[in-house]
Amino acid sequence: MEVARDLIGCVVRHAGSAGRIVEAEAYHEEEPACHAFVGLTARTKPLFGPAGFAYVYRSYGIHALLNAVTSEDGEGAAVLIRALEPLDGIELMRARRGVERLTDLCSGPGKLTQALDIGLSLNETSLLADGPIEFLPREAADAPVPRIVVSERIGITRAMELPWRFSDANAVRFVSSPRPPELRARAA
Repeated sequence: MEVARDLIGCVVRHAGSAGRIVEAEAYHEEEPACHAFVGLTARTKPLFGPAGFAYVYRSYGIHALLNAVTSEDGEGAAVLIRALEPLDGIELMRARRGVERLTDLCSGPGKLTQALDIGLSLNETSLLADGPIEFLPREAADAPVPRIVVSERIGITRAMELPWRFSDANAVRFVSSPRPPELRARAA
C-alpha cells in the first residue's frame, strides 16, 4: 500500500508522452482481487517480482492495463496505475485516443495506456531508467505535493472494500470515475 501512495505525483513517460500519476490502486496476493491470488502461473509470473517491472495485462479483452510490480521476488504484489494528469505529448495522446478534452485523455487505466501507447508487448519490461516505460520521481513533475485521499478500490467485484485506492485531491478532474466520495463535490 505504501508504494501506491508514494507513486501519486510521480511521472510515467513512454513513446513521446507523459503524465503525472493522480490515482493508483494496490493489489496483493493475499486478497482475491489480485491476479497473484491464484498462485504462480505463466500469466501471473511478473507479479512475483522483482519490483520495478511492468505487469501489463489485457482487461475484458479490450484494454491493456499498466501495473508496477512492488514486492520482493516470490511475493505477488503490484500497483495499478489508474489515472494520469497529461503533461507532455498531449497532441500525440489526443491522436491515439481520438478525443480532444484534456480530462478525457488519461482518466482511467485503459485510457492512459492507449494515450501513452503502452501495450502487452511491454509486459515484464523494466520501469527503471533503462526501461521503455519510465517512472520518474515526483520532483520531475514540478507540481505541488499531492493531497492524497484514500478510498475503496473500484472496477472489481472482490475485496473492493479494502482502502487501497489513492487519489490526488489537487487533480480531481483527472481522477477516474466514480470518484472517491470526498472528491465528488470538488469535481462538479
